[in-house]
Amino acid sequence: MEDPQAHRVWDTALGQLQLQVTRPNFDTWLKDTVGLRTENGSFIVGTPSDFVSEWLSAKMGPVIAKTVSGILGRQVTLGFQVVAPQGNGNGNGHGTDLPPLDRTPSIASVISSPAAAKKLNPKFTFERFVVGDSNRLAAAAALSAADQPGAVYNPLFIYGGPGLGKTHLLQAMAHRLASAQRQALYVTSEQFTNDFVTAIAQNRQDEFRRRYRCPQVLLVDDIQFLAGKDRTQEEFFHTFNDLHGDGCQVVLTCDRPPRTVAGLEDRLCSRFQWGLIADIQPPDEETRLAILQSKALEQRIDITPEVARLVADRAQDNIRELEGFLNRIAAYASLTRSPITLDIASQALNALTPPTASSPPSPEAIIEGVARYFSLPLAAIIGPTRAKPIAEARHIAMYLLREDAQLPLKVIGRLLGNRDHSTVIHGCRKVSTYFKTPKGRRQLAEIQAQVRNSH
Repeated sequence: MEDPQAHRVWDTALGQLQLQVTRPNFDTWLKDTVGLRTENGSFIVGTPSDFVSEWLSAKMGPVIAKTVSGILGRQVTLGFQVVAPQGNGNGNGHGTDLPPLDRTPSIASVISSPAAAKKLNPKFTFERFVVGDSNRLAAAAALSAADQPGAVYNPLFIYGGPGLGKTHLLQAMAHRLASAQRQALYVTSEQFTNDFVTAIAQNRQDEFRRRYRCPQVLLVDDIQFLAGKDRTQEEFFHTFNDLHGDGCQVVLTCDRPPRTVAGLEDRLCSRFQWGLIADIQPPDEETRLAILQSKALEQRIDITPEVARLVADRAQDNIRELEGFLNRIAAYASLTRSPITLDIASQALNALTPPTASSPPSPEAIIEGVARYFSLPLAAIIGPTRAKPIAEARHIAMYLLREDAQLPLKVIGRLLGNRDHSTVIHGCRKVSTYFKTPKGRRQLAEIQAQVRNSH
């Protein structure tokens, strides 16, 4: 029997776990779980199968326990219990009964009816997508492509940072196509790759091609993960050509524009630019407040305008984080049996940020410190030049402005020569990989020391 309080605590935990694990892992192992109850110092999580329970316990147990304990404000252990799935539509919709390529849970969902659409997140519909200046083009294009597949914007390429609504739009299209009884295949690029590798191993390439080249609409999430996978890219190239040549709609999402995805073949990049490229920017304050109001009404959470503005100010770049903060505040108020006041909301959010002995460095100190470390003029780092030594120093400045100063992407881009947020994301990711190496960690410490001297 589910406890409403445990359900809300788990919703908050899921919001935080989404930021800590890869999306394929979240979708495969966590998405269909529920919070059941708290008993004898244990928090019980409902899962759809023993296999999922065993995997979560073995692979993610400590991370989940730490997350739930942080929300509850006390140490708890985890327990798992298999519960009946909420719905099970089958939906292959090809007119022939294709067996799965393997026995592992698949993220790929062929949608051809409202019943089959139960595989999708029921909240990810067009009606629940809050439209603002930052996402208006992408939302309008997705709706048009869903209503007239293959006729307009083909392919449709939607890009933007994490947590801005790309998956929401993609699944909203799948829901709309299902209601019109059109065949649509929704899949992540990681699942496409896994299915392709499995098909080769099992000598079932023909079945793989029937599955991926039959739907009227192919929806592929996170296409950037095809980068560097040469054989998979070749297979996707032919899949794309077959579908597009037959007038089928192809919709792709990515975390950056196609031309900036390193490791993506030129011929694929060229085809991705045939149709419409639409970006989703971080939402402005009005859009963030509208999203909060929508989420609060949906979950029956009563928040004041002051609380809404506090949350909107804390989560400026990520809608998923915005919802996670709202859930955390609601859970904190419920656990302390308090109304959601500005003070209670501040306490709930401040618990996420451990106190530090000193204030974060100023943006000016970071940029000056990086310039001094690399013996570069300040104007070079904020200027237009893309020479390699200057670009590398600029990427490090982006990383420190993001990680140490906790600035929004838009602000970082503005400080460094009015660059767009996708450029900032790319720069941060590039140097974050280097800073995980021993040499990179030493250099990072040296640069941070230089920044402190400028602070």
